[in-house]
Amino acid sequence: MENGYIIEMLNITKEFPGIKANDNVTLQLKKGEIHALLGENGAGKSTLMSILFGLYQPTSGMIKKNGKEVKINNPNDANALNIGMVHQHFKLVECFSVLDNIILGIEPTKGLFLSKKGAREKVVELSEKYGLKVNPDALISDITVGMQQRTEILKMLYRENEILIFDEPTAVLTPQEIDELMKIMKNLAKEGKSILFITHKLNEIMEVADRCTILRKGKYIGTVDIKDTTKEELSKMMVGRDVNFKVEKKPANPGETVLKIENMTVPSKLHKNNAVKKVSLNVRKGEIVCIAGIDGNGQTEFVHALTGLEKMTEGTITFNGVDISKASIRERSKSGMSHIPEDRHKHGLVLDYTIEQNMVLQRYWDTQFQKNGFIKQGAVREYAQGLIEQYDVRSGQGPITITRSMSGGNQQKAIIAREIDKNPDLLVAVQPTRGLDVGAIEYIHSQLVAQRDKGKAVLLVSLELDEVMNVADRILVMYEGEIVGQLYPEKTTVEELGLYMAGAKKDTVSME
Repeated sequence: MENGYIIEMLNITKEFPGIKANDNVTLQLKKGEIHALLGENGAGKSTLMSILFGLYQPTSGMIKKNGKEVKINNPNDANALNIGMVHQHFKLVECFSVLDNIILGIEPTKGLFLSKKGAREKVVELSEKYGLKVNPDALISDITVGMQQRTEILKMLYRENEILIFDEPTAVLTPQEIDELMKIMKNLAKEGKSILFITHKLNEIMEVADRCTILRKGKYIGTVDIKDTTKEELSKMMVGRDVNFKVEKKPANPGETVLKIENMTVPSKLHKNNAVKKVSLNVRKGEIVCIAGIDGNGQTEFVHALTGLEKMTEGTITFNGVDISKASIRERSKSGMSHIPEDRHKHGLVLDYTIEQNMVLQRYWDTQFQKNGFIKQGAVREYAQGLIEQYDVRSGQGPITITRSMSGGNQQKAIIAREIDKNPDLLVAVQPTRGLDVGAIEYIHSQLVAQRDKGKAVLLVSLELDEVMNVADRILVMYEGEIVGQLYPEKTTVEELGLYMAGAKKDTVSME
């Protein structure tokens, strides 16, 4: 192996219509190292890794493995070279079980028949060894995003890949799960696996990476040893300017109640118990209320019931003094509720529509955008172009870009632009900064605070402890479908918040 590099991507260029996603990029991975790939949304990180995994072909450049040039025409070629990838947007079959997804493509057989017994034992053994506790028989459609993430990691470990690509692996994990994953990655590296780790989270890079390569707008900026750098230096290399890590905000000045929820109960799709149990809370004008909790404690079902995606079995939702418990999704939207969803692909966007079509999904019937039942294309394009510029949504062909072709972070920015621009009375923001870089996170946090300061009610659901402590005015902790604590960031600590989230502490919470 020349120079100790197991993988070398040399002078890689990849062009799409209207954009150079990678512009003469070189990346060199040493055997047994954890190498971070850092860059803003749309900097070309996922494209570069997709080339290594055989999903794209480079316009020019070459890839070497152990010093020898290799051609990777598709993911099967990558797997044959022992390269595995956990994608940012999971590649799972929703109606299959966890086990079926893990063995898909390399199904074990006995004669002519499928033999899952040995595969199941191996999956259970791997999940226990690496602390990836998943139920092999659960359907993908019924498990949380965090569990889907674990399934993807198990898929890679099951195939015994030696070069592991993690694309934003912690974007959907809780702080505890992230700590666990960091340990797993370190153990994998000790075992001789080589890891490429795409992330926006500088703390994670400082904790686990040996080296870091930085991309900006498709170009290679540099590779640094982590022991010789700081978070501030990395963020400046990434965005080209200094970034403020602290959220600037004045104390809240709450007004009248906008949202009042009483005794909300929502059934679970995973088990016989209810996912949400008699939850009562309120959100007032001019405050950011944050629901904190470990993933899978009822937050998803709570938000789905609030926004109309699922039905409650008990309880009432009062919005601006009106009972909307039985209102449709469109009625809730038209009455002044905006929703930045947890799963941007399932509930946020129509991926095969253009950006401009997605921007008016909930407003195309307004007279601004239609006349006599016909869409005013010029008005839609002008509106979308304005939001693209204001929110720095990067895409190859502007408003006519097909949404599927954009980076995950830019898809997220498009949803946030659309939902905030509706000028809602209540903004329900679920994991709004998931998969965003530090520059974009800084901007989104300032937008949430700006909504609050305009007298809007903001309900934030977040798994990120830093985000909860930085952005919230009031924190409600959800554990096993119940609100177990009401905390104030200035009067609590991350440790205390963690105890509530783990169920070790519990208060009786009054709704006021």
